[in-house]
Amino acid sequence: MPQSSSRIAIVGGGPAGLAAAEVLAAAGVHADLFDAMPSLGRKFLMAGRGGLNLTHSEPLDRFLSRYGERQAELGPLVRAYPPQALRDWAHGLGIETFVGTSGRVFPLEMKAAPLLRAWVHRLRANGVATHARHRWTGWDEAGRLRFATPAGETALEPRAVILALGGGSWAKLGSDGAWVPTLARHGVDIAPLKPANCGFDIGWSAFFRDKFAGAPLKNVQASCPAADGTLLQRRGEFVASEHGVQGSLIYALSAALRDRIERDGRAVLTLDLLPDRAFERVLADTTHPRGARSLSSHLQSRVGIAGVKAALLREVLDRDAMQDAERLARAIKALPLVLTAARPMDQAISTAGGVRFQALDDHCMLRRLPGVFCAGEMLDWEAPTGGYLLTGCIASGRAAAQGLLRWLAS
Repeated sequence: MPQSSSRIAIVGGGPAGLAAAEVLAAAGVHADLFDAMPSLGRKFLMAGRGGLNLTHSEPLDRFLSRYGERQAELGPLVRAYPPQALRDWAHGLGIETFVGTSGRVFPLEMKAAPLLRAWVHRLRANGVATHARHRWTGWDEAGRLRFATPAGETALEPRAVILALGGGSWAKLGSDGAWVPTLARHGVDIAPLKPANCGFDIGWSAFFRDKFAGAPLKNVQASCPAADGTLLQRRGEFVASEHGVQGSLIYALSAALRDRIERDGRAVLTLDLLPDRAFERVLADTTHPRGARSLSSHLQSRVGIAGVKAALLREVLDRDAMQDAERLARAIKALPLVLTAARPMDQAISTAGGVRFQALDDHCMLRRLPGVFCAGEMLDWEAPTGGYLLTGCIASGRAAAQGLLRWLAS
């Protein structure tokens, strides 16, 4: 790596950094891309192990609403590079895509590795120089970027830099939030990092934990209050974990649940275990004479409640409530689970918090550090799983690179 350079430095080899490199290469601007890990896109590869969710096919206005309180900031970036543009880009890399039954968009092969290989190969062919095992440690007294490498510390003085350093989850893959104190020392306004798309703790009994940890609860509806008091409802499935609950349905509500716990010390997640059946039908089933059958047999044969759903009812209700047909029916349709804490940030799929948008100008450049641009998950936004995270990261990486090009031309 050169000790000084007229090139552009991109720090972070995840989707945002790679997207920024692509924009610069297309403009004929030479870039050096640095990453702390032995290879690029480590978290991207891990996220794609169960099937890489590229984006979502829903109407754009609904898509943008998934960014919640940050829709005003993320909206223009994603409108400039919408989901269809991302699909077209993947096709240009030789990766065909399809829309699943949920509306989510996946590569035909479902894997992240072929896409990442094609992406990095094209970047290198277009002149992007990649530098693995280069951990950014800040700036030296001369204002140069400092990197810790296996060969020792080195420094670079680029014309400008794009930071795409990720959030604070999955530290072993490079996203460790170590950049926070460095930028804070330079006066950059940063919202505290916290877990997003995360699981939550529940004080399960030893019996439930031992017997049902890892069991999926399918076709349920979950609800919780939003910060403004409106009721959030989602339908899907989740898993009863050793510590509490996790899975896609929980992640969809995790921001509201996390914020409620921060405010009140606890949050209540209400489950409808039979969302396709009206309360009156459930009540008729629970009050139907069961004769010599046990309650478990009656619930399974008459109500359709068995396994982990039945165990969850017994976990929450006392003996008297289980024997009361009306209370049991109401619990089946609205079972309250008390969540006591979000799981640790490093176990979360993503993080909230980061560089506040007020710290950036309209082109993703830090107001306190001219020539330094930020992109990706290190910015203060969050989104549920479903392709919104990846789309947002790529769109913001492209926007930061376009902002850098404008700055160079000014």
